[in-house]
Amino acid sequence: MSASDSDIYRRTNLWLEQHGDQAVPMAREMVAAMQAKSDTVRADEWLRIIVAIEELRRRGGPSVA
Repeated sequence: MSASDSDIYRRTNLWLEQHGDQAVPMAREMVAAMQAKSDTVRADEWLRIIVAIEELRRRGGPSVA
């Protein structure tokens, strides 16, 4: 089952708090790790988190790499 949008944004905010400027590169590592395990559901969730980080950046939210 796929995560809801609100769950993705909660996870995104926590990820940003924990990883700051390294949030996107580390999330990309998570995508790769999930793909290596053939876990497409979780890989897709991490891709959604990356998109959410980029949306927050465009809206003037936290600055991330």
